[in-house]
Amino acid sequence: MTGSSPYATDSIGILVVDDHPLLRDGLAALLGLQPDMRLLAEASDGEEAVSQYLALRPDVVLMDLQLPRVDGVEAITRIRHHDPRARIIVLTTYRGDVRAVKALQAGASGYLLKDMLRHELVDTIRTVHSGRRAGVPAALAASIAAHVVEDSLSPRETEVLGHVAAGRSNKAIGEQMRISEQTVKAHMKNIMEKLGARDRTHAVTLALKRGIISLDDAGGDGDA
Repeated sequence: MTGSSPYATDSIGILVVDDHPLLRDGLAALLGLQPDMRLLAEASDGEEAVSQYLALRPDVVLMDLQLPRVDGVEAITRIRHHDPRARIIVLTTYRGDVRAVKALQAGASGYLLKDMLRHELVDTIRTVHSGRRAGVPAALAASIAAHVVEDSLSPRETEVLGHVAAGRSNKAIGEQMRISEQTVKAHMKNIMEKLGARDRTHAVTLALKRGIISLDDAGGDGDA
């Protein structure tokens, strides 16, 4: 590093992407304490994250996964399409989030739970900036693996759940998918068992939180 200024030209430039202003403020404060890091910009959704990345070319991106307009996984995919060398650390609230697996597959270099940030973030940023992938903590890796195994819905089950999220009845889903109402009920039974859900609404809530379906999957008008 040349000199002691926190804005030295070889300090690590960081883009923070999260839709919660309080979390962005907390990250900005934490980064401001590090002499080898500087906050370049903040973004509150995935669309803005991509445009900010292309404009600023930060060294490291801190990327939330649950974002409005364009979610974190899609933003990672778009950024890596433009710059395969992009270094992105995923931030998420949920252990075993299916989106986290997708994010790592899309090219994310690290993965942190938000409650780990105070203790893990700074070291993870330096690790990723050096060109290495940050290891996923053992307990977190086990949680991800467990959810991937336990929650793995078939493409058909995921499609059914998307229709449920759109508010469609079993009969309407059957007509849409050209299957019987009984088959829809059987799919829903399997879905709820896999997710550990109490009912249809709970199944949709869990699937949205874990990234198994998105609000885009629930498009269209609902049926009573």
